[in-house]
Amino acid sequence: MNVIILSRNIGLYSTQRLILECRKKGHSVQVIDPLTCNLIIDNDASHIIDNSGQKLVADWVLPRIGSTATNFGAAVIRQFELQGVSVITSSQALLDARDKLVALQLLAKAKIAIPKTLLTSPMEIDGVLIKKEFEFPAIVKLLDSTHGLGVILSESAQNGIAISEAFQRLHHKFIIQKFIKESAGQDIRAFVVNGEVIASMLRCAPEGEYRSNMHRGASATIIDLTVEETETVLKSAEAVGLKVAGVDIMRSNDGPLILEVNASPGLEGIEGVTKVNVAGAIIAYGESLVRAKK
Repeated sequence: MNVIILSRNIGLYSTQRLILECRKKGHSVQVIDPLTCNLIIDNDASHIIDNSGQKLVADWVLPRIGSTATNFGAAVIRQFELQGVSVITSSQALLDARDKLVALQLLAKAKIAIPKTLLTSPMEIDGVLIKKEFEFPAIVKLLDSTHGLGVILSESAQNGIAISEAFQRLHHKFIIQKFIKESAGQDIRAFVVNGEVIASMLRCAPEGEYRSNMHRGASATIIDLTVEETETVLKSAEAVGLKVAGVDIMRSNDGPLILEVNASPGLEGIEGVTKVNVAGAIIAYGESLVRAKK
């Protein structure tokens, strides 16, 4: 099969693992930076040409698109979709998952438990409303935050309102969320491929840190999910429309809460901790999409 991986960085661990697993299966694989793509939209023969002048042809496409290329990357994926090419992650699912607010709205609609969240009016910060709706400490989070950057633990209502006002003046989009004290500094990353949780790990922040991101020095160990957690993770990926997803879940006194559903989750941490061949499972899913058409 001819496989295209859409990735801005061929040197990333995740990209290299996917290339290796493709080649193990005997596939021809290309890594294309989505930002080098040119979309020719024509009634008779729409197609995609990269900056070298090559017309891109594939049996299936594996998007590994980061936050710096979300919108244009989604347009590239959509073009492949319209040409009838199978894709691992749909353009709409990428857009929905990457927009944290949209993802939370979809999860809430599906009756999936999430931390209580507030998106404030862009006109004026309502301090009275914030004090009414949240106990402090609480989380103030930029909607475009990644790897724990732009996630602030606000110790008091006064501090939370001040941070919110600063973000608003800088025209940053943000949300306020309930802080889950009983799981401070811990969360679970569960990896979903085609309706199955294939690997999961518990991430623990270093002492004095409340963010459990691996990029911020968190440690991780294998963990088994409960039946309820597994069902919640799978429902979350489905609600956002993702067949391949990294779902972040937190254990609270009221049961599992979904923090985020990631459309392009890294493979290094989950494979290193669990020793599960996650890349191989993703490639097998891509193969199944093509076989299903025959």
